[in-house]
Amino acid sequence: MTKKFTFLRLLLFAINTFAQNTYVFFGSYNDNEVKEGIYVYQLDTVSGRLSKVTSVKVGNPSYLTLSPNEQFLYACTNTKTANEGSVSAYKFDPKKRKLNFINKQDSGGENPVYVTVDASGKWLVNANYTEASVSVHSLNEDGSIGRMTQNIKYTDSSIIPIRQAAAHIHAAVFAPDYKYIFFPDLGADKIRAYAFNVANSQPLENISNPFIVTIPGSGPRHLTFHPNGKFAYCIEEMGGAVSAYNYLNGTLDRVQRVYTHPETLPKGSESSDVQISPDGKFLYAANRGNENNIAIFSIAENGTLKLVGYQSAYGHHPRTLAIDPSGKFLITTNVNSSNVIVFRRDAESGLLTKTGKAIKIDHVSCVKIQRY
Repeated sequence: MTKKFTFLRLLLFAINTFAQNTYVFFGSYNDNEVKEGIYVYQLDTVSGRLSKVTSVKVGNPSYLTLSPNEQFLYACTNTKTANEGSVSAYKFDPKKRKLNFINKQDSGGENPVYVTVDASGKWLVNANYTEASVSVHSLNEDGSIGRMTQNIKYTDSSIIPIRQAAAHIHAAVFAPDYKYIFFPDLGADKIRAYAFNVANSQPLENISNPFIVTIPGSGPRHLTFHPNGKFAYCIEEMGGAVSAYNYLNGTLDRVQRVYTHPETLPKGSESSDVQISPDGKFLYAANRGNENNIAIFSIAENGTLKLVGYQSAYGHHPRTLAIDPSGKFLITTNVNSSNVIVFRRDAESGLLTKTGKAIKIDHVSCVKIQRY
């Protein structure tokens, strides 16, 4: 009996320890460099409860990414700030529960909205929305951002003058093998593509098919790849749809386009983010505007999508989604209502159930989850 009790106690201790090593990082539009901007919370992966760990003051850290070695956090900073734009580096210590500023560099264009790091941890790539450019910075061993080695600007446009009078790069997404990188261009209705050569001082290299044309007026925004590496999915901000692509060696071949909302819905919907469950069975698409919900799709073996249902975001203007590594929870950031919602995810049906208590973060814009 004593051995059984000891075993159960050790098991509960292990479960509790495991539940407390998942951290959630939030960015925001705080409009003020002397106010909190980046927040770190701990996710209890049993209850779904979020507990604040720390925060740092920085201006408009709208989008975040974590380095492959999990030590460093990079942020688009000074977003939506006239004639400015930067990328900033931080070091996170999960044992001390501290997030420390390292340095920052010019982003190479106004209004940086997306940042990512290559698999080697040697290169940082960011997308600048307003001035329509992509920039590449070297990264140092201490996590600091080095000099900018590439800055490529675009001047294309498309059919909706009020939104597409100029190019607008909205994301920078590596293919699963990290040999290629893609840049959805909302203003030009293109997904731009480059080879990525980590050994070169200018790693972005032109390829024979430099872009994929999307539906005119659709406004491609974010892109994600299926865990099997065979499929990619791009969500349209203005078209309110997700396009499914077969992927192979830097090429995207569209096989399906499906709306993220009922086709009868009045105009005014804006889709924002797209995420896939770790098991590759379900896709989640965030809708803003008239809906403020999450569309849920099942993914067939051939990569095509089938609508499962909709889940209220319990807030206004859901901008980003994230699924924890276990696949148990999905978190959404609602910018205009300044709240964060944690959903428990049913692995069989893909459906979501609100869990825990919503937390308040002023104009929260981005969420990233990392287990240590």
